[in-house]
Parts: sequence; structure tokens; C-alpha cells
Amino acid sequence: MAREARITDQAGQQVAKAVDAVAPDGTVPGPSPNPATNLLIHDLALRSVGRILRLSLETGLLGRRYGSDFARQAIGNRTLLHTAAAYGATKLATRSLPGAAVVWGGLLAKTLYDRRKGKRAARRDGDQQLSRQARGKL
Repeated sequence: MAREARITDQAGQQVAKAVDAVAPDGTVPGPSPNPATNLLIHDLALRSVGRILRLSLETGLLGRRYGSDFARQAIGNRTLLHTAAAYGATKLATRSLPGAAVVWGGLLAKTLYDRRKGKRAARRDGDQQLSRQARGKL
């Protein structure tokens, strides 16, 4: 039975085509002649840029409504459970299309639940949760 194609495998094939244009000899491009070192350098660079971009985006989105100091506190005081849940959902969503459907279906269900409660109640609950998170009392 063939292994189910992952979203990251499909994207990786596209990256491989682009790398072939830059390094047609089959080497892993980078400053070191060791391909494992180059892979480590690429991994650290991508994770660093991704983290900076994610934190900047989250701070900017929250900062528009609550102010940048509050946003930094709320983002910085996340619990280990919150971080692990976000990581797990991301991992599940990027491993396969059914995984992505499960994660996005859950987010859709949560959105519909929030809408059913009403705008004011949902906004109040979210404000309270962010306030507790900013104070570090989750």
C-alpha cells in the first residue's frame, strides 16, 4: 500500500526543483562542504525567521486592540499546555490532508460555537482569557 502523500512532501518536491536550478550537481547548498551542517544551518535559520515572524504577527494583531505591552505579556505568558497543543495541532495539520481537515474542522466548530454564544459574550470570554494570560494566571 502506498504511503499517503504529505503536504510537506509535495512542497519539498517543489523546493527540490528550485534547488536543482541553483545546485545541479546534487549538493546541499550552504557555506559548509558537509551537507548535514548545511541542513542544520537551514533548519535554524528557518525556525528563527518563522518564530520572529509569528511573534511579530501575533503582537501586531493583539496590539491593535489591547496595546503592544499587553500583547507582549499575553504572548509571553503562554502555558506549556497551550504551546504543546498549538504544536500538536500544527504537526497534525501539516502531516496529511485528513489531518488538516481535522484541525480546520475543529477551528470551524470553535468559531461556530463562539458565534452561537453571541458577539458580546464571546468577546468578553476572550478578553478575560487574554487578561489572565497577560497576568500569568492561567
